[in-house]
Amino acid sequence: QVQLVESGGGLVQAGGSLRLSCAASGRTFSMYAMGWFRQAPGKEREFVAGISLSASSTFYADSVKGRFTISRDNAKNTVTLQMNSLKPEDTAVYYCAARPWVVFTSTDYDYWGQGTQVTVSS
Repeated sequence: QVQLVESGGGLVQAGGSLRLSCAASGRTFSMYAMGWFRQAPGKEREFVAGISLSASSTFYADSVKGRFTISRDNAKNTVTLQMNSLKPEDTAVYYCAARPWVVFTSTDYDYWGQGTQVTVSS
C-alpha cells in the first residue's frame, strides 16, 4: 500500500515556474515507478512525466519536454516536478501516481494522490 500526497500547486503567470512535490508513504517506494499526470476541465487525464525506479530513465509528454523536469529521492520517498516556462494550457489538476516497476504513459497506475491545482494566467 502506498499513499501519495501532492503539494506545491498554485496560481502563476505565464512564463513563471512552479515546483510540485509528492510525498509517498511506505518502505517500498524504490520499487515503484512514478508518474505525474494532469487533468484539465472537460478533458481526459493525460501523462505528463514519468521516472524509473532508480531515476536512471525519465519520460515526458511532448507538450512539456524542455520545460518540465521530474526527479525522485528514494531516501526521502519523494518525487518532484519542476515546471518552468509555464503556459496557460498547462492549467490543470496535477496528480502523482505510482505503479510497480515500469513507467507507463497510460493511466494504468495502482496508486494516486488527491491532486493539486495549477493555474497559469495569461
